[in-house]
Amino acid sequence: MNLNMLDVEKIVRRALEEDIGTGDITTTLTIPPGSISHAKIIANEPGIIAGLHVAALVFELVARSYGSDIAVKVTSQVGGEPTRVRFRASMLDGSEVNAGDTIAEIEGDTAVILTGERTALNFLQRMSGIATKTSRLVKLIAHTKAHVVDTRKTTPGMRMLEKYAVRMGGGQNHRFGLYDAILIKDNHILAAGGIEKAIHAARAGIPHTVKIEVEADTLEQVRQALDAGADMILLDNMSLDMLRQAVTMCSGRALTEASGGITEETIAKIAETGVDLISVGALTHSVQALDLSLDIV
Repeated sequence: MNLNMLDVEKIVRRALEEDIGTGDITTTLTIPPGSISHAKIIANEPGIIAGLHVAALVFELVARSYGSDIAVKVTSQVGGEPTRVRFRASMLDGSEVNAGDTIAEIEGDTAVILTGERTALNFLQRMSGIATKTSRLVKLIAHTKAHVVDTRKTTPGMRMLEKYAVRMGGGQNHRFGLYDAILIKDNHILAAGGIEKAIHAARAGIPHTVKIEVEADTLEQVRQALDAGADMILLDNMSLDMLRQAVTMCSGRALTEASGGITEETIAKIAETGVDLISVGALTHSVQALDLSLDIV
């Protein structure tokens, strides 16, 4: 699934409005009109790159806001309309980089480059950090059938970009929001009067294309969910032994998803229990940004 650039533009515009406000006073006062520069975005550590389209769009929108008669056509994988800068990506999203690698080059109006620098790096660093973290976890369980998936624990307003970054790291997406999948959690079960009642009520109101997942933290809840016809069961904070038993119970009846406290140290053993999916909130809620820098050369 690719990015919907119409939606991405809305996100980027909000970020630029927040950062630029009424204008970049430092750049306006210190950079002579008509100044042209060449800059590079460099990786300062190894990782997986994600967000090149987004970074390019930042500079494109900044260039439009300056409204100069300088027009240089963007000629790169990330494309764009004629603007005051040229953004040339050296690679595609999902590429692996080493420290010192050039990720992209930007040529054109110095004011545009400097005004867009921080916002472009904010997007690119965070998205690349997510892709890098995801890639590490995916590699740790490559010997199993399990897949790494994300959660809804995303930065408000950034979910589309963060889930895209997970895909660039080799992971898969869980539901995008409350609107596109049924996930009956512990509070739903309590308020609905039990697992069976919650599943039957959900089944009665959804189309045949929507699956029902139920959260369970005991083997008895797993049994109840299976008997009520759940399609997927989220095995919440279970021990390795409980996970193995749950996988055996669900075999051929429902997909299994391990969740809760997943780390690089524990994920391989969890995957080896036979679960189908492993959801990791840390992919997006507490990821470390990849160290990148933009330097005029």
